[in-house]
Amino acid sequence: MGAAAARALRSFNLENRAEREISKMKPSPAPRHPSTESFLREQMSQHPEIKEEIDRKDDKLLSLLRDVYVDSRDPVSSLQVKDAATHQEPKELRLVKGHDFNMMNIKNIPKGKISVVEALTLLNNHKLYPETWTAEKIAEEYYLEQKDVKSLLKYFVTFEVKICPPEDKKAISSK
Repeated sequence: MGAAAARALRSFNLENRAEREISKMKPSPAPRHPSTESFLREQMSQHPEIKEEIDRKDDKLLSLLRDVYVDSRDPVSSLQVKDAATHQEPKELRLVKGHDFNMMNIKNIPKGKISVVEALTLLNNHKLYPETWTAEKIAEEYYLEQKDVKSLLKYFVTFEVKICPPEDKKAISSK
């Protein structure tokens, strides 16, 4: 409904507005520099055919211009583009490993990706048991690329909280 109203406003009194724009005075050319003005006047007086050539209409060019046919179409709307993008092939999915945490109703994850909880779990498992949780086993278990798992283990570390006993005897003990 909004598009129809906008179209009606856009096309209201269109012919009169177009005629008014066409009949307006054309802008005058920018003023010439004094040094070139005298040169141009001199050239025009020596070669009057230049002035005639400027003012003459070329019938051949006018006929070619009349033969030009412009056909335009509205651009594709973003909704149509989104609809075309949603028709992708289905991804391979896998079930979430370990339901220890409420994973905000995550039912399945695409193969080659992991959730944050799974990432923390595999990092912690590798940290505690590096001989059993190797990069190859993690890659198999979570359907990941081995090079990605090696990078993950190399550059990411889980936090370790250590509670140090107070060395000072005068420290207040917890009750």
